[in-house]
Amino acid sequence: MIATTRFVYVHLHKSGGTFVNECLLRFFPDARRLGYHLPRSLVPPELASLPVLGFVRNPWSYYVSWYSFQSQMAQPNALFRCVSEDRSLGFSGTIRNLLELGSGSDKLDDLVARLPASYGNQGLNLPGFALAPIRDSGKGFYSYLFDYMYGGGSVPAVVGRVENLRADLLDFLSGLGTPIPRPLREFIEHEPPRNRSRHGETAGHYDAELSALVARRDRAVIEAFGYECGSP
Repeated sequence: MIATTRFVYVHLHKSGGTFVNECLLRFFPDARRLGYHLPRSLVPPELASLPVLGFVRNPWSYYVSWYSFQSQMAQPNALFRCVSEDRSLGFSGTIRNLLELGSGSDKLDDLVARLPASYGNQGLNLPGFALAPIRDSGKGFYSYLFDYMYGGGSVPAVVGRVENLRADLLDFLSGLGTPIPRPLREFIEHEPPRNRSRHGETAGHYDAELSALVARRDRAVIEAFGYECGSP
């Protein structure tokens, strides 16, 4: 989470946040980091009236990126270890388990117990108590994260699409009347993406059954932002 005097940026996991964080901390002298992957509900009261900026990505793409990133780590996080059954499952089995956490999964209790009891300053930064409400919600993991990170405010967050991040970020700043000097504009328009996972095309990871499961579990995000399997 990054706060400025004009707005607060909330960093949804694997959704363009490393690029936006670097941009804000480099070009906004008043920008300050308030925590790592903290939800909107933890914005300090004195900043609660500020606009909130966030970004979302195609859920099908999110799961591919998340799996690729975690599977390449020497020590993946507790979430990955749980739903992949300590790396014994491939992409399909792992993502199916992740999608079913909100639908009566017998893995949820184990996962909540593995997660930290309080917020920290690294990694997923999702305490067990913060994930527990996914139970019987019917939501996919990414949809749950979306609601958890951006919910809780009196005014809806302004959420751009990762696939259009550069233009959406410029539009947001312009809409607030924020000056956009040339170095800032050049960074937004031309700097390469940050922290990008190495993986193939999204659609190639899914069979029809798993793709349909994403469509059901993450329907709200998919419909709100017009996503399709295989789209950017």
